[in-house]
Amino acid sequence: MSIQHKKVVIFGAGAVGGSLAAWMVPHHDQTYILDKPEVISRIEEHGLQAYLEGEKEQTPLVHVKGLSDITQIDNADIIIIAVKNYSLDGVAKLIKDNIKGDPIIVALQNGIQNQDILPQYFKKIIYGVVGYNAWLDEPGMVGYQKKGPFILGTPDNTLQEELKEVASYFQLGVETVATDHLQDAAYSKMIINLTNSFTTLVGHKYREISEFSLFKKILTNLLYEGVQIVKASGYKECRLGGMPSWRTMTVVVKLPDFMTNSIFKKNLAKMVLSSMGQDVLQRKGSETELESLNGHFIALANKVGHKAPYNRAVYDMCQEKFKEVPFQPITEEEVWKRIQIQMKKG
Repeated sequence: MSIQHKKVVIFGAGAVGGSLAAWMVPHHDQTYILDKPEVISRIEEHGLQAYLEGEKEQTPLVHVKGLSDITQIDNADIIIIAVKNYSLDGVAKLIKDNIKGDPIIVALQNGIQNQDILPQYFKKIIYGVVGYNAWLDEPGMVGYQKKGPFILGTPDNTLQEELKEVASYFQLGVETVATDHLQDAAYSKMIINLTNSFTTLVGHKYREISEFSLFKKILTNLLYEGVQIVKASGYKECRLGGMPSWRTMTVVVKLPDFMTNSIFKKNLAKMVLSSMGQDVLQRKGSETELESLNGHFIALANKVGHKAPYNRAVYDMCQEKFKEVPFQPITEEEVWKRIQIQMKKG
């Protein structure tokens, strides 16, 4: 059967699921999107819009076939799960209990926690690394900075026929690469995601940076520690879209500020409110990807014997502060004091 005749369901109309659906629907008539009834109702009434940053007014709406109940899925060939790790187990169980047949599952979560959860429910799983920044303004309206890429693969390079089928679908509407180095790609993206905790903690994009030099010092060292931990764990760099290279992350930490401020400011300008920031600051939620991202890196640091004072201090502060209701962002100076205490612990 041609990929054009395969039924594809995108589970989740958030930033990733919504942008993917908007890109795919004009090229694939059998693409559906599934979410809560109120979300689907709004999308069906107003359409779905995925706009390039700065071009909202020029971007047309896309009309998507919506599903508001899992039991509405019938004979799906591919189910793309675009929910976050903290919702993944419940969603996987819901799909397993209600869907007949043996569809290909495509997992689009940050990190590698999905590699532990999904095999408990499914046999045919393709994992995807999202190589672009996107955000949800409101149900049915998604902004993004770059159209793709998606990097698709499996941890052990099995399911090659299924991988080709899924990649051929994605490639109809967005830049997509099938890789035999999935773990390298996943960890390369996770390094970038390490900054989500810090930028959320200090309310970046919600308040003005009070101390630029400290903001830069903390954020760049979070990344640099991440690079060191990943290298020590045996993984290699995978370049992702326009995201900074490991060399850039290292240079910005090693060289004097007057030589690197322009590089840092250029990359800082690309930063949007992170997915963690959207959870905590925008939606006022208490569930985040802190454990699956930063927590995983702390565990890796323990294995390779890396002290990782920046990541440990930020992780500990997020664990404490994200429990507060309402959460109030703190200053860069407060974070720096905690990092200094962590450094003294050795």
